[in-house]
Amino acid sequence: MEKEAVKTYTPKVGRKTLTAPAPFAGETSCQCEAPHEKLTITQACLGTPADRPVRVYADGIFDLFHSGHARALMQAKTLFPNSYLLVGVCSDELTHKFKGFTVMNEAERYEALRHCRYVDEVIRDAPWTLTPEFLEKHKIDFVAHDDIPYSSAGSDDVYRHIKDAGMFVPTQRTEGISTSDIITRIVRDYDVYARRNLQRGYTAKELNVSFINEKKYRFQNQVDKMKEKVKNVEERSKEFVNRVEEKSHDLIQKWEEKSREFIGNFLELFGPDGAWKQMFQERSTRMLQAFSPKQSPVNSPTRSRSPSRSPSPTFSWFPSKTSPLSSPKGPSASISSLSEGDEDEK
Repeated sequence: MEKEAVKTYTPKVGRKTLTAPAPFAGETSCQCEAPHEKLTITQACLGTPADRPVRVYADGIFDLFHSGHARALMQAKTLFPNSYLLVGVCSDELTHKFKGFTVMNEAERYEALRHCRYVDEVIRDAPWTLTPEFLEKHKIDFVAHDDIPYSSAGSDDVYRHIKDAGMFVPTQRTEGISTSDIITRIVRDYDVYARRNLQRGYTAKELNVSFINEKKYRFQNQVDKMKEKVKNVEERSKEFVNRVEEKSHDLIQKWEEKSREFIGNFLELFGPDGAWKQMFQERSTRMLQAFSPKQSPVNSPTRSRSPSRSPSPTFSWFPSKTSPLSSPKGPSASISSLSEGDEDEK
């Protein structure tokens, strides 16, 4: 018995890794041997048939591609466990006709979508309103878009027939970011961006700026440069003052520490109970001991004087004040007294 043929889904050119850009629809096509059966959302959420992924389609203008676009595509890619995301990008002709002028041209918008990690395939020149023929050609199972009614091309909601067919899956918009918001910022701050690009080398002709405005913008740029220099000088001055304050604070603190240390050492040396006073007292005591005579012991024999020996008479070589110098008897009297003293000793 022959084995049953395995049903496979193999695109001609697949996206092998995330490092390669997503292919365009002309470079790949859906080659499915099994018939493309219509799926319900419940079946898709359960994992779908094993032979093919769920083909989800999301379209838009994608001008100035930003995080809001990327988050919407991320939601479309992760709606089901196994999905293949096709992204349709409208041409400049359709966009300018139904929505308005774009900043990026169609080639730039196509290329931006190719490098989004959630995109598996990019469909160029996508229709403004989805037709059954377009859905069948690309084997689309579901269409992902935010649930807000999109009135355009004479219709209250261009996705009404998709919703009625049960093929619409809603995504959530990202608040605070949109292409219109970005353009509004640029228009609001036009002078700032014009001056910015003049500074970067763009000519006034390229920026569509008049001669007078060009001179005004260049003068404003010079004023801004001077303001920046003054600001830098002020900041440097503040830094210098802060450093001086820090250093002066450190010096004062060190000076206070050294002063306290010096005062403590001085008091320790010369204070009331200082080391210098003790040393002075010790040296004074030693000097007094060295110069004062030693006392005799109490029990030592005393030296007795001879009673017969009388103290030697004292005499003066000079005449006393009471004796008159003019008296002739003065010298002879003194000599006689000396002779008497010698006789007594004999």
